[in-house]
Amino acid sequence: MFIDRVTMQCSAGKGGNGVIAWRREKYIPKGGPAGGNGGKGGSVILQADQNVASLEWFANRAIIKAQDGSQGMGAHKQGKNGQDLLLKVPCGTLIKDKATKEVLFDLTLPGEQFTLCRGGKGGKGNYSYRTSTNRAPNICTPGEPGEFAEVELELKLIADIGLVGFPNAGKSTLISTLANRDVAIGAYPFTTLHPNIGNIRYPDLKRLLIADIPGIIEGAHRNRGLGLEFLRHIERTKVLIFARDASGFEGRSPMSDFTVLRDELAQYDASLLRRPFLIALNKSDMEEASLYIQEFIDHFPQYASHIFSISAEYNEGCDALKTALRALVD
Repeated sequence: MFIDRVTMQCSAGKGGNGVIAWRREKYIPKGGPAGGNGGKGGSVILQADQNVASLEWFANRAIIKAQDGSQGMGAHKQGKNGQDLLLKVPCGTLIKDKATKEVLFDLTLPGEQFTLCRGGKGGKGNYSYRTSTNRAPNICTPGEPGEFAEVELELKLIADIGLVGFPNAGKSTLISTLANRDVAIGAYPFTTLHPNIGNIRYPDLKRLLIADIPGIIEGAHRNRGLGLEFLRHIERTKVLIFARDASGFEGRSPMSDFTVLRDELAQYDASLLRRPFLIALNKSDMEEASLYIQEFIDHFPQYASHIFSISAEYNEGCDALKTALRALVD
């Protein structure tokens, strides 16, 4: 299951208590204080991992808690520190304060870490309070509680290529062909209800990450259809593919759909239109496709070098598209 937004409560471990103890050994009178300090509580740490695809692990969990520190012991021995809790999240995860929506950190690079809750300090045993004037202190302190945080994790995919288009444009078939992976494909709108991610592999072992963003419709920037739920995943892609149905399905025009699609992206984030892009006119094997494709080229001559006529179902023109994508990303 692909989950890209969760809220969670985290608590770091409590520090262990300090203790009161005395040194009691034969032939050593007045052995003095020997109570050790408590161990430090474990911290909760988030780490970006490129092998994690979604926030599914965090769904439906109550409080996520790190280990408490152990209390001190006699012979002025310190208690064991609590183990840190390392939570792995996908690259591109925003950490937000749940109440204020303030962005606390943005985990973008693999291996990057953010300490969400710090463990409490251990309490001091009576051995720590000995002085030249107070040789038998009879006090100790409890461990401090660990920090608590209630946050929202929001994933914005970091992909080389973002595949966008209206429902039923053949995006699922296209990503399955380009990335050689199985995805849900159906002859009806909104077959894809969450982003599909795959790797386009090249003979020299180069890989490009491609993300199929679920169907955008007119008014998506106002949260129509799947709207804002997935538009944010386009923000961090390097290159866009505008996938259009060139068959004239249900009387739709590839030209008007392309114009509406670009307008929706501009309304959401105008900088998206400055990204390098290619136009994939899909379903070129259909009967009316050649007329629509030529009409599209005549209407947008400035984009002639960006246009690729393909049939994702029969893998026609996809190799040329893959070559052009790599040139843009590089």
